[in-house]
Amino acid sequence: MKSFYLEFKEFINKGNLLAIAVGFVMGVATAALITALVEDVIMPIIAIPFGEPNFDQALIVTVNDSRILFGAFLTALVTFLAISFTVFLLLKGYNKLTKGEATAPAGDLALLGGILEELKGIRAELSDETPST
Repeated sequence: MKSFYLEFKEFINKGNLLAIAVGFVMGVATAALITALVEDVIMPIIAIPFGEPNFDQALIVTVNDSRILFGAFLTALVTFLAISFTVFLLLKGYNKLTKGEATAPAGDLALLGGILEELKGIRAELSDETPST
């Protein structure tokens, strides 16, 4: 039983599962916030010229007892665009606030620069060995 517990503990800690779980929970919370913003603020603003915050009952076409709900699709499309635009604005604001903070550490840049120089040297050696025709 103890080895089972240790194996489970190793599984939980492998791949930083806790960080993934926290990211997932924060993503769900953010999605709820954005959905509330769109449904409770943006869609009512869209409803001002149209009278309703959705188009579900508009643009319904009936053919042989089959109802084609263009209005419901239009509501979903407008909601998608509003959510996408909101996320875009949030990310744009976040990037503006954190400008320059997300740079790679100097050690990583030096390592990448060394790898680049090594690859350039290998390329030069290969081109020197290739007989010209």
